[in-house]
Amino acid sequence: MSEINYLTEKGMEELKEKLRYAKEVERPKVIERIAEARSLGDLKENSEYHAAKEEQGTIETKISQLEIVLSKARVLDDSKFDPNIVSILSHAKIKNLKTNKIKTYTLVSPAEVDVDNDKISIQSPIGKGLLNKKVGEIVEIDVPAGTLRLEIIEVSR
Repeated sequence: MSEINYLTEKGMEELKEKLRYAKEVERPKVIERIAEARSLGDLKENSEYHAAKEEQGTIETKISQLEIVLSKARVLDDSKFDPNIVSILSHAKIKNLKTNKIKTYTLVSPAEVDVDNDKISIQSPIGKGLLNKKVGEIVEIDVPAGTLRLEIIEVSR
């Protein structure tokens, strides 16, 4: 059975926009480049043609992957989640008990991960470890660098 991709409404719109851009902007540009390169003659040694064909393959793969993600996507209604329990779309403020550093993560679907903005997947080790936990709970999470001991300080939406 195929896995459902749970997205925020914003995440769904962003993916739809990426797909639209790939189909309506990137694809036509590369098709035009292929046509131009083809008009130059011998295709065997035409590096512009081969580069454009390779780029076309990359764009078609991107389009296909976005279509698959969107076909399995469902928008989440976060009003149905308990605001006191860490779940998808929660902002979990945690304290690393070894370093005493405090960090806030937003738990999202794998399709919406943005590590630079502290959006982590519910399928990542930390995401899995935080899911369904409450404020005050201490969790131990095995990560490649060892075991993290984290205290959940705050949960918000």
